[in-house]
Amino acid sequence: MQEMLTAITRAVSPSLNRCELGYLPRQEIDIAKAAEQHQRYEDCLRALGASVVSLAAEPELPDAVFVEDPAVVVDELAVMARMGAASRRREAESLAQALATFRPLDWLREPATLEGGDVLRIGATLFVGLSARTNREGIRQLTAALAPLGYTVVPVEVRGCLHLKTACCYAGGETILANRAWFDTAPFGNFRIVDVAPEEPRAANVLAIGNTVVIAACFPATARALERLGRDVRTLDVSELMKAEAGLTCSSLLFEA
Repeated sequence: MQEMLTAITRAVSPSLNRCELGYLPRQEIDIAKAAEQHQRYEDCLRALGASVVSLAAEPELPDAVFVEDPAVVVDELAVMARMGAASRRREAESLAQALATFRPLDWLREPATLEGGDVLRIGATLFVGLSARTNREGIRQLTAALAPLGYTVVPVEVRGCLHLKTACCYAGGETILANRAWFDTAPFGNFRIVDVAPEEPRAANVLAIGNTVVIAACFPATARALERLGRDVRTLDVSELMKAEAGLTCSSLLFEA
């Protein structure tokens, strides 16, 4: 049976204005506009070949649209995280029900904290940010779950931003798009690191699917840099979701199913 790229998403919560923030000042979010932007995000995933499984909104969980954070999905297993933001931990419950259709589940346990935004998977290697949201015990438990399956987990120090994937993302072709000021680049020594435009420090969070890289529309200089690398670049307006400290990877869990 042929595998298909699957994307789990979740509708925008009407309480998104109560979202957790770590490094950005709070701004009023237009919920209706955020929902429209999220719909276009799902449309983009479908256009890139993904089968989208869209979950219902969680009205009492402001950040639940950001389904990347409660789980780490590899080919054989879904590891349900214990998120660093305590207010977000209930998000894992209904997401686990959806993932159980596709993968066996494993669960991280206290005192571990880990959020999927800190996990950058490239093949069988998972680079995991040590951040305000992910601790060493979270990395240790993730390693224990994945090492028997042949995966390597590499810790990466994060500074000055929320998650590792705020600071860097895979852009295909052994290339990392990065804001070097926000993380330790040493673990990525075998990769080519391409810098975001200096005036676009938050531009590193991109979503790479095949040769296509999706980037927020407000980062045109970095988009041009990606085009010079030969990437098929698509831009999306996610300005309202970005007020909740989100990027392009945050709103989907992508895996083959």
